[in-house]
Amino acid sequence: MTREIALFGEDFAHRQIIDALVNRLAKERNVEVQLNWVNALGGHGKVVDEFNTFLHDLRRHGGIPDLIVVTTDADCKGANERRREFERSDAPAPVVLATPDPHVERWLLLDGAAFREVFGRGCDAPDLRCDRDLYKQRLISAIYDAGITPTLGGVEFAEDIINNMNIDRAMRSDDSLRRFVTEMRQTFRLWNPCWSS
Repeated sequence: MTREIALFGEDFAHRQIIDALVNRLAKERNVEVQLNWVNALGGHGKVVDEFNTFLHDLRRHGGIPDLIVVTTDADCKGANERRREFERSDAPAPVVLATPDPHVERWLLLDGAAFREVFGRGCDAPDLRCDRDLYKQRLISAIYDAGITPTLGGVEFAEDIINNMNIDRAMRSDDSLRRFVTEMRQTFRLWNPCWSS
């Protein structure tokens, strides 16, 4: 049985990274998923508006997905504050929130071995600092240092990095990744309780 997941994100980076993570985690649990991006442009405010409109439309017209995934960077405001904006008791489907803290590009830098596998050269483990665009720049620089020119800010390599990533090790380095992966794994376990990895 294919499970439908409706997704929201702020931008192309969210779409690339969350797509890769959800597909990898579903494959680990032998769950077939169909990812339908409702919104992946326009920033945080657009995600909030589109999410609320989507829930309203679902309640009126049906077509309810099996799961809704919402991604919005914590942007130095704290993951809990961001999560409160999307926690809705009236949602007609379960909602899993990804709140990379502070930005989603940091997740791609968490496993230097995966980076080395993809690019032939590892990357430094990122510290946790609140600095606008810091992790976007670090991702681009690390790819340039490996002798490759990124054409889309480096996120075009998200699937390759994530498929080589030791997710459990990366989760120990980042609470926001740990929270998202844990919630997705719990969902997939409910969908396929008999399968053991």
